Amino acid sequence: MLTFVENRFSPRTAAFFDLDKTVIAKSSTLTFSKSFYQGGLINRRAVLRTAYTQFVFLAGGADHDQMERMRQYLSALCKGWNVQQVRELVAETLHDLIDPIIYDEAATLIEEHHTAGRDVVIVSTSGAEVVEPIGELLGADRVVATRMVIGDDGCFTGEIEYYAYGPTKAEAVKALAESEGYDLSRCYAYSDSITDVPMLEAVGHPHAVNPDRTLRREATLRDWPILVFDRPVRLKQRLPTFSMPPRPALVAAAALGAAAVTAGLVWYANRRRSAAAIL
Repeated sequence: MLTFVENRFSPRTAAFFDLDKTVIAKSSTLTFSKSFYQGGLINRRAVLRTAYTQFVFLAGGADHDQMERMRQYLSALCKGWNVQQVRELVAETLHDLIDPIIYDEAATLIEEHHTAGRDVVIVSTSGAEVVEPIGELLGADRVVATRMVIGDDGCFTGEIEYYAYGPTKAEAVKALAESEGYDLSRCYAYSDSITDVPMLEAVGHPHAVNPDRTLRREATLRDWPILVFDRPVRLKQRLPTFSMPPRPALVAAAALGAAAVTAGLVWYANRRRSAAAIL
């Protein structure tokens, strides 16, 4: 439990959450592969390869080289996809695919940080078309994700405009702190991956969640708290009064993104994209 509540005279603070294996039990991007197959965006071979990638990701985490190969594969895979179709597929299947794999412990932490007066920011290497609706579902105040280039034809070109990974996540956190007035020494961060050490270092209260082997060792050396999340639960079970917005609202929420499902960014510190902010 968080031990204190921010008062109105305190500097603003935030809690920064990685998404995959920190807030949800799987890779957010790879979880939608079946939906993309049914929507005609990928073939059966791609579904099988994606399932294998998901298995590797869950079994031992992904190091830098694995993440780079995954990035290259997914970038090439989504080239030519119609952006609006991707957004609609994510919106239509969000509840069925993501709601059951949200960690109860993560949802509780998010609630506690909000109660303590902190903003909640999801910081993910996955794409905005996936991360934004999940952030909406979780009640996050802001989202940072990766962004891919969208061509004049409304399709992904396969090129990455912004990659929210490693040190870039820390840069985004610091940019948000500057634009929003967060006192990073009083902020919190949560991640499962060694690649997120720069983000964890940027705040005064870093936490390793379900850490990979390397991050566990690093967290132990630095005396960072190590948390174990192992109870995926539907939000409806946690909150009996909770109800999903109707499908049109979900489609609108998914459409807020400006990037690819496999690698998109909504960087709320960038004022040019303020219309895409999750309220």
